[in-house]
Amino acid sequence: MYSSSSWWRNPSPSCTPNELIDIITKPNGGYYFVPTEPYNEVYPRLYISDGTTAICLSLLRRLGITHVLNASCGKDKSFCLVNTSAEFYRSSEIEFMGVEALDISIFPLYKHFGRATDFIHDGIQCGGKVLVHCGEGISRSATLVLAYLMIRCGYTAQEAVAQVRKHRSIFPNIGFLRQLCELNDQINHRKTRTSRAVSSVLSHKDLMVT
Repeated sequence: MYSSSSWWRNPSPSCTPNELIDIITKPNGGYYFVPTEPYNEVYPRLYISDGTTAICLSLLRRLGITHVLNASCGKDKSFCLVNTSAEFYRSSEIEFMGVEALDISIFPLYKHFGRATDFIHDGIQCGGKVLVHCGEGISRSATLVLAYLMIRCGYTAQEAVAQVRKHRSIFPNIGFLRQLCELNDQINHRKTRTSRAVSSVLSHKDLMVT
C-alpha cells in the first residue's frame, strides 16, 4: 500500500511538509502548542491520547473505548515507550494493537500504515470507539490517525491534518510529515491511474456504439 521511494524526488509533489506545518501552527500564530487535554475525539469514534490516558482502564470504560492502538509500544521509557499489551486490556474486553515506533524522523512509520489503518477501520466499522496513543499523543499516534483518514476516508494530507488539528494540537516530526506527503502522492497517482483507465474503457464503449 505504501512504498519507501523518496517523495522529494517528485517534480510536482501533491503536498510538502511545510504546507502541513503551516496548517498545524496557523491557529497559534505560527507556533507549536502542546495539547491542553490528555485526549480528544478527532473524528467520529476516533480518539488520540497520551500514554497516561491509555492505561487508565476506568476512563477507557467511561469513554466506551473498544480498541486501543499503542503507537509507542515497548518497555524502554527513555524512548517514551508505553508498556501495554493485549493481556493488559483483556479484562476490559478491549482489542489491542501495538506498534513499537520511535519518535525520530528516520523511523519508517509508513511500514505500519496499512496494518494500523485496518485496525482503526475495523474498530469503527463494528460500532466501537478507537483510541490511538503514544507517549504524548502528538506525533506517532497523530501520524497513524492521519494515514487512516487518507487511506480509508478519502482525505488529502492537508485535509486530514486540518481535520485533526481542529480538535487537538499535534506536531508529527518532519520525517513523519514527509512520509504522509509521499502517501498523498501515491494515493493521488493511484486515483489518476484509475480515472484514466475508466475514461479509456468508456471511450472504447462509445466507439463500439458508434
